[in-house]
Amino acid sequence: MAAPMIRFSAEGLSCKMCALRSFCSAFTSKKYRNTSQKQTLRKQRVDVVSPSRFFRTASGPLLHGEYEWEDPKSEDEVVNIVVIDKKGNRNPIRGKIGDNCLYLAKRYNMEIEGACEASLACSTCHVYVHDDYLDILPEPDEKEDDMLDMAPFLKENSRLGCQIILTKEMEGMELTLPSATRNFYVDGHVPQPH
Repeated sequence: MAAPMIRFSAEGLSCKMCALRSFCSAFTSKKYRNTSQKQTLRKQRVDVVSPSRFFRTASGPLLHGEYEWEDPKSEDEVVNIVVIDKKGNRNPIRGKIGDNCLYLAKRYNMEIEGACEASLACSTCHVYVHDDYLDILPEPDEKEDDMLDMAPFLKENSRLGCQIILTKEMEGMELTLPSATRNFYVDGHVPQPH
């Protein structure tokens, strides 16, 4: 049985993760259910990508960083943080509960790369979290620790910006960008947001 072609919906899905979601949907549909052991193994590999990795709103799904481009709906949602850039400049950033710090920093044109678009495949969103806020953040999981091991200038307070999701307790948190990051993709390549 031939593999189904990847079809894109009218929403105009454009990123690799979205293409994988379309691919997963095609393989897990009833038409292609496990008719052989080979297909069972293929289905198990394909199911690794979860289609629930994006927010849903009344107007439809928000994909990879679009949530951070929305303004807070009320002042109760506002979380103010400070990002200190490589030159030492303090940049106040107004976010909201649930914002991903990588995408939020990109919204404010901070010099943070995020080459893998928050898929835990690089360390280019490496930041230093002020010591007063380390206990508020959840412990990094094994994947984040593995990526941090590849980050240059690693410190005890190092975290990946893509794994920091704002909560009200993080009001006033300071994130400092390291003097350099390492992008294994192509030296000097700067990815463009979707």
